[in-house]
Amino acid sequence: MKDGIIAERGLVLLGCGKMGSAMLEGWLARGLPATSVWVTDPYPSDWVKAQGVHLNTELPDNPAIVLVAVKPQMMGDALPSLQALGNGETLFVSVAAGVTIANYEGILGTETPIVRAMPNTPAAISQGITATIGNSHASAEHLDLAESLLDAVGQVVRLDNEGQIDAVTGVSGSGPAYVFHMIECLAAAGEEQGLGADLAMQLAMATVAGAGALAIQSDDSAEQLRINVTSPNGTTQAGLEVLMNGETGLPPLIKSTVAAATNRSKELANG
Repeated sequence: MKDGIIAERGLVLLGCGKMGSAMLEGWLARGLPATSVWVTDPYPSDWVKAQGVHLNTELPDNPAIVLVAVKPQMMGDALPSLQALGNGETLFVSVAAGVTIANYEGILGTETPIVRAMPNTPAAISQGITATIGNSHASAEHLDLAESLLDAVGQVVRLDNEGQIDAVTGVSGSGPAYVFHMIECLAAAGEEQGLGADLAMQLAMATVAGAGALAIQSDDSAEQLRINVTSPNGTTQAGLEVLMNGETGLPPLIKSTVAAATNRSKELANG
């Protein structure tokens, strides 16, 4: 773990479902002592029970971090119990969707250092990407501390302002579902062209996974990688002429898809 202060003062994990468990697994693998972790969860998994962490016990007086990973609808029940840690030295990091910094400040106090984070589901296999933004009481050291935790499950980026969270939700937060649907569509199209269902799905999944991995590892831009695959007047060009059509293709469809998700994120945040 990047900062020994977490091991010394302790880390509280409020909620330990899939996302919380993925993060906990990453922290423990990197050397955070299980005895430095307090987990509060009404229905802990057998895996969590076996990790040697403090489970549903009295919390430390001044933990370094409280990481809030409960579902937004459970926030009203869970957070008030932590009010005593607000307005102090404890950093609160939230990965709960749709819960604003102002919501937290209203419960915990306006002087509480808070970092809001938006991860996505590939974090469950440490392939996620998380965007972060802090309030006025979150120092550069606090942001570094939050990043040292969140990078256990993938990449971390920092936002300029909290308003960008909605767009992040529309792109990377909801984005995995768009990609899963593309896999479905690609496989179905393969079946239409005579492939068996299992073979079409295997080809579609491997193609999307491989292309994504290549995009991350390559020094070339996504545009250049596309060009590299496209021979003049070849098969890829024929397909791309349909996919890249400015009126009926992917550009306007993805634009409206991300806009719809972003707008819904704004609606949810505004109650």
